[in-house]
Amino acid sequence: MQTKDWVRHAPQTSPIERLEAFFGTHAFNTHQHDTYAIGITLHGAHRFNYRGEAKVCAPGEVMVVHPDEQHDGRAGTDAGFRYQGLYLPPALVQQILQGKPLPFLKTAVSQDPRLTTTVFELLYAQDLDPMSEEDALLSFVTALAAVTGQPRTRTAHHFEAARRARDYIHDNLDGPITLDELAECAGRDRWSLSKDFRVFYGTSPHRYITARRLSRVKLLVQAGQTLSKAAVDAGFFDQSHMSRHFTRSFGIAPSRWLFPEHGAPAETAPYD
Repeated sequence: MQTKDWVRHAPQTSPIERLEAFFGTHAFNTHQHDTYAIGITLHGAHRFNYRGEAKVCAPGEVMVVHPDEQHDGRAGTDAGFRYQGLYLPPALVQQILQGKPLPFLKTAVSQDPRLTTTVFELLYAQDLDPMSEEDALLSFVTALAAVTGQPRTRTAHHFEAARRARDYIHDNLDGPITLDELAECAGRDRWSLSKDFRVFYGTSPHRYITARRLSRVKLLVQAGQTLSKAAVDAGFFDQSHMSRHFTRSFGIAPSRWLFPEHGAPAETAPYD
């Protein structure tokens, strides 16, 4: 049984703060944040008081505490609890909502898979690709608005903006691409463009870029390049960066996919 409490903070490269922690008994006194406090329980049970009610967040469930709402925290069993958490500034959420009220989860705890999936995406969106966090943030805010029953408003989507962004992606695939660059070439703000792109091309700009780069990797390797060189030529930072995306997209390491009989050449295998 674990008895010593610990907290590990991820390197903070954006306004979003990430952490993972274990608490054996008492965790937090009553307090409040000027951010959303979002947590997903990994083991044990997270018990807390919120808006006059006792709450429990079990493994796999998501806790979303609204900005400026008082709450505390402690273990719900003698075994303690382990969780991963995010502190998300409401200003970032408002950039996406563009004037709508902040989504408010009255129950504070949700089992909705839309929230679970997008929270995990946001927790791990600290990749070398600068668009990964923005993509995950839009997915989470969209899911939170849906789960909390926020009415959807009809917005006009611009196909020409999405098409210009897609053309820019294809012309610049071998180098870094940011959402700000896409927005500038498309003549839209970054979040409206992200929504346009999803409507007309069925996925986010970030995932579209990743898919195109992975397709290029497969073509380059089939033409005789090593995985390491193909990864860089396709626009990934290195082979390790490419391999993570490849495995996430296809469920198998690139060496096994591209070299099913013999494995990858020796000099390219270590990252897989």
